[in-house]
Amino acid sequence: MELRQLAYFVAVCEELSFSRAAARCFISQSAISHQIARLEHDLGTQLFERSTRSVVPTDATTRLLPLAKQMLSLESAIRAAVRASGPRIRLAANMSFATRSLSAIAGARAAHPGAEIEFVIKPFRQRIAAVADGDCDMALIRGSVDQPGLTVERLWVEDLVIAVSRAHPLAGRPAVTLGELGGYPLLLPPEQEQILLHNIVRAAYLPGRPAYGPPIPPDHTATMELVNRPDAWTILYADSATEGIATLELSGRPLRVPVSAVLRADARPSPILDTLLTTLHGVRAEPPSDVPDAGGQAQAPTE
Repeated sequence: MELRQLAYFVAVCEELSFSRAAARCFISQSAISHQIARLEHDLGTQLFERSTRSVVPTDATTRLLPLAKQMLSLESAIRAAVRASGPRIRLAANMSFATRSLSAIAGARAAHPGAEIEFVIKPFRQRIAAVADGDCDMALIRGSVDQPGLTVERLWVEDLVIAVSRAHPLAGRPAVTLGELGGYPLLLPPEQEQILLHNIVRAAYLPGRPAYGPPIPPDHTATMELVNRPDAWTILYADSATEGIATLELSGRPLRVPVSAVLRADARPSPILDTLLTTLHGVRAEPPSDVPDAGGQAQAPTE
C-alpha cells in the first residue's frame, strides 16, 4: 500500500468518478484505475462497484475512508515537522495561477537572496488542508473559505467571460445582456463541484434564473461541450479561454471573482511571506468593493 494510492482513493470517494478524480490528481484515468485496482488487491477487498454510469463505494470503503484521510493528514504533518529551519516558503496553487505566482516568487527572491520559495501544485481541497496542517505557508484560491484557524486575504479580482461556440447565433457580438442569453442553455458543472460559479450566476440573475442545460464535467472541458452544443453558453475565467470559441463581455455589470490568499491564523511573522503577499497584491489593482464574497466553501472546490 502506498500513500499516493490512498490519495487517489480519497479523490475517487469524493468525486464518485474515476475521470474527475484523475483530473483532480493530474494523472490519467487509466493510471488512477490501475492504482485503485492495486490497492484493492493489496487489501483483498473491493472498494468500488463500477459501471459505465456510476461508481458506488462498498462497505469496506466507508470504513477505510476516515483512516485514509488520517494517514494523508499525518503525511502533511510529518513533512511540516522536518522542513528545513532556514528561510523557506511553500505556496500552494493550481496551474491557472502559475504565471502570476512565478512572477511574484521571482520578485520575492530578488528581495530576499537565498530564500527558498516553492510553488506547489495541489487541487483546491488539498491546498486548504496543506495550509491548515502547516505543510504549506499560503494557498491561492478563487473565492474564499471560512475555516477555524485560517485567515483569508483578498489579492486581486479576475474577470469572467461569456463563452459560446463560433456557430452560436450571438458569436459575432462583442457584448451581450443576460436577457439575450436567456433563450439559450447555460452549461455548468454541478453546483457541488463549482459552488463559486453558481453563486456568481445567481447573484447576476436575481430575481430570475438562467435556463440551465445538462450538467457538464468539472474538469475544465467546458469549451469542448460548446462544440457539441453550439446553441449553449458557459462562463469561463478570462485566462482559461481557448481558441475555437468566441468570448463575449456581459453588458452592464461585469462578472468578477476574487482571488485570495489563505494563511494560518497563527503563522509566525515572515518577511519573505510579507514580500510575496505584497508582490501578489501588485499583480492586479485592488478589487472594487462591489465584488461579492463567495465564502464558506472550505469543503467544496470553487474553481
